[in-house]
Amino acid sequence: MSLDNKVLACVDRSPYADHVTDAAAWAALRLGAPLELLHVIDRQQGIAPVTDHSGAIGVNAQENLLNQLTEDEASVAVREREQGRLFLNRLRLRAQASGVAAPDMRQRHGSLVETLTEQQVDVRLVVMGRRGESSTTTLRDLGRNVERVVRAMERPILTVTDNFTPPARVLIAFDGGSASRHGVEMVAASPLFKGIPCHLLMVGKEGRGEASKQLQVAQAALMASGIDTSAAQVMGDPETAVARYIDEQRIDMLVMGAYTHSPLRSLFMGSRTSELLRSARVPTLLLR
Repeated sequence: MSLDNKVLACVDRSPYADHVTDAAAWAALRLGAPLELLHVIDRQQGIAPVTDHSGAIGVNAQENLLNQLTEDEASVAVREREQGRLFLNRLRLRAQASGVAAPDMRQRHGSLVETLTEQQVDVRLVVMGRRGESSTTTLRDLGRNVERVVRAMERPILTVTDNFTPPARVLIAFDGGSASRHGVEMVAASPLFKGIPCHLLMVGKEGRGEASKQLQVAQAALMASGIDTSAAQVMGDPETAVARYIDEQRIDMLVMGAYTHSPLRSLFMGSRTSELLRSARVPTLLLR
């Protein structure tokens, strides 16, 4: 099966893996694209546990110790691969139950960022959890890989929260910049959001004629593509305003530019993107 323009689901053995699989299956079906489940085993996970060999003395102690360490590392690697294979098989069955005919699966050792950048030429959409395997041992709201992956990739990235359900309403956080304009174009052209009502929200000072004009142009483009679209312009802090709008309008998915500068004004730049991701408790499609 050709996997050009595939939906790539990045999964690890965390509670978020099922939600990532559900979101990726939904996206693959909407896009008519193949689905691949990718499990990257971090290099540190493949290192054998340290054993105290300080008492290993004798004529061949050094050679025996090296052989033992090599065997330990090989044993850990085999165990990790087998556990990963069983884990991926379970998720594959879950995706099939959602309607995906033949999900592919791949397992790699190494760095997630490096693996994704190597493969992105054949990827249409990346889906990953907002938090990862470390979520069971840390209170951080964002996984350590989210920002690094977004900055490294040139593809849209859908970050998933708990209990994914197909969206009934989508919000585009619009600031007039290149990333948000690209978001409007993508939503207008992609089958991913066809038939789903869309909201446009611009946060900033009221009465700015150019900003209002850009918002109207974006709304007209979405309406011309057949998407029912409403637009709003509010004052305030972007993180608070967007989170409030999501709650009030019962938004199910957010689309926004990420970790980039805007020609009009830097509303979603650097750590502000991370802050907005923390405050927006819905799946978020990030665009660079």
